[in-house]
Amino acid sequence: MSLRNAFSELFGLVPDLVTAAPGRVNLIGEHVDYNDGFVLPFAIDARTYCALRVREDSRVRIASKQAGGEIYETELAELKPLTGPNWARYILGVIWALEVKNGVEILIDSEVPSGAGLSSSAALECSVAIALNEIFTLNKSLPQLARLTQRAENEYVGVPCGIMDQSISLMGKSGHALLLDCRDLSTRQIRVDFANLGLKLLIIDTRAHHALVDGGYAERRSQCEAVAQTLGVKALRDVTIGELEIARMKLPEVNFKRARHVVTEIERVSLAVKALEADSFEEFGKLLNQSHISLRDDYNVSCAELDLTVDAALNCGALGSRMVGGGFGGSAIALIREGDAGRVASNIERAFQSAGFTTPRFFDSLPSDGAQVLN
Repeated sequence: MSLRNAFSELFGLVPDLVTAAPGRVNLIGEHVDYNDGFVLPFAIDARTYCALRVREDSRVRIASKQAGGEIYETELAELKPLTGPNWARYILGVIWALEVKNGVEILIDSEVPSGAGLSSSAALECSVAIALNEIFTLNKSLPQLARLTQRAENEYVGVPCGIMDQSISLMGKSGHALLLDCRDLSTRQIRVDFANLGLKLLIIDTRAHHALVDGGYAERRSQCEAVAQTLGVKALRDVTIGELEIARMKLPEVNFKRARHVVTEIERVSLAVKALEADSFEEFGKLLNQSHISLRDDYNVSCAELDLTVDAALNCGALGSRMVGGGFGGSAIALIREGDAGRVASNIERAFQSAGFTTPRFFDSLPSDGAQVLN
């Protein structure tokens, strides 16, 4: 059943419009967005869809196929941060952040796997934001919508995420990764042409579920902010590795390691852009490996399933591999030669079976377009 038909069956009337927004894979630049760093994500072709109808009163009625399709109802005046079921907060938070004055009915359907580190939350937020912006002629720019959807997740949902996921979900371009400056949201599109060079980016969902609300993410953000405060800078983006080493004795060791990941990861993003622009994929693969080691050892956000995935991919000839997303579970990526896809996937499956882990899921995606109004 199409989303329009499902909406009509649930709410009794046809939607005014349908929008879509994608999840993302971050090639490199993990846990640096909330440190004002640079990131290099691309939008994937898996999308979240939003069907919306404007009401004549102030009632808000929302449902999601992924949450069982039951309608959650409230009033605009009752929208307050951290209220409502967890799945609903992502939708309610966007309505709240955009200061919508009319009631709405919304039905969500998503292809982006939840908890896989592919930013299903940002895809949801941005599908709703692009719909509200269009139907109410709010005239918000894409960077403005990115800030507002980030605010919804930070304040209404209670996840202190950075700006990367919302930005790429809104601003993605087919065939390109987005070099994003997370301080001022300036962007540069970077051509990503794996396919024409016989390469594939394999995405491995370990099915080790992660939930950023659990606190590990917030703790690391707080540790980074503490280092920046000690060093007298706005954010870790403003620190060199030399300056960090000099200040090491002033810092708790765990905070030093968190900061070392961030500072070196920002540098890896710069080197990765140069490698991609030169079609130097061997070098790009090495940077992916270095990123994973840093996330595993300095930032401590990997897990047994992610480490096993990376090791199994590299043992089968992957040019590079690393965990992606917030960590503590979720997905990894492996840059492989196209003809090796089956062999690499089989090796990872065997490794998971031997370890007694849930069978992983595999998919790949070319860089895709950002959020759109479909009809």
